[in-house]
Amino acid sequence: MAAAVVRRTLKSINPILSLRTLSSQNRQFTAVAATATEKQPESDGPSSCFTFSSDDREAHKEKNTQKDDSIYVKAARTASSQSSVTMPVAFMTGSIVGKRFYKQVTTREADDGNGWTVMLDYKTLKTPSKRPLKCPTLGLAKGIAAEWEYQETDGIRPFTMPLMKLTCTALERVPITRPKIIEHLLKKFHQDLVFCRAPGDSDLTKGLLEKQVEKIDPLLKWVESEFGFKPVVYSSFYGGKQEDGLVNAIENLLKKTDDCELAAIDALASAAHSLVISIGIVRGKLQIDEAIELIRLEEDLQVDGWGLVEGGHDVDIADLKVQISSAAVFLGLSRRP
Repeated sequence: MAAAVVRRTLKSINPILSLRTLSSQNRQFTAVAATATEKQPESDGPSSCFTFSSDDREAHKEKNTQKDDSIYVKAARTASSQSSVTMPVAFMTGSIVGKRFYKQVTTREADDGNGWTVMLDYKTLKTPSKRPLKCPTLGLAKGIAAEWEYQETDGIRPFTMPLMKLTCTALERVPITRPKIIEHLLKKFHQDLVFCRAPGDSDLTKGLLEKQVEKIDPLLKWVESEFGFKPVVYSSFYGGKQEDGLVNAIENLLKKTDDCELAAIDALASAAHSLVISIGIVRGKLQIDEAIELIRLEEDLQVDGWGLVEGGHDVDIADLKVQISSAAVFLGLSRRP
């Protein structure tokens, strides 16, 4: 009896109003999502908007002899003439965006002649905020194109696309939050990794002080010659305080960077826990392998003494190499010749 009433109601009342009424009466019905095979990718990324389709419901009824109380919905279609592809905000969070919806990846010069863009099939790639993804150099555009080219068909994985993420950061985050980025970097500067020294009388850190003097002191001497102030080293857990002259010199350097350079410095400093190491890479004082050695100096000494934990130390090392290498490569590719 109840099912008959429902069927009569759905025939005479708008489907959306029916859903609201039935929901208030705690009636439960099945909602089946039917996606058309010819559906084109949406320009704004995956959408949660759906439209009711009476065509799909009627087609389903023709295939079944018995009447069905289900309500069928399908994803909203988009026009096939779209000229751009906008990545969703989820791209910046590391989650899988969706299946690969393109076949070919190419690069071309921007319409205004200022920079280079990436094309997915015949659609121009845009940032999560729908701004054109314009790279300052062809090399960076080709690097991002390579990341898109090597995506698997079962899903687009943003965490395998560091150049894309850093480029979006340089185009969107840095111009808006530049003062806050610099302020944050300077706030952490006094507790920089390279300023900290292990106590020489501790059995737990035996041999570490000698390694720090051997490996890090040459970098501190470079800082002194580069900026005119000798860094202060300390062994306190709470850190120390560098001279105002050195802090001001570092601040002036950061203010003179372009958006890509500041994005790279911020990413490097975050991975290295050291603004000095980050600046050393940017200025060409440190190579990638040298920077990684300085970052892992203490932990590698512990591994030598106590052994490597599989699934722990090895994963950390791989992750650090990716972060440092990708930021350094991004920096090199973004610089105009």
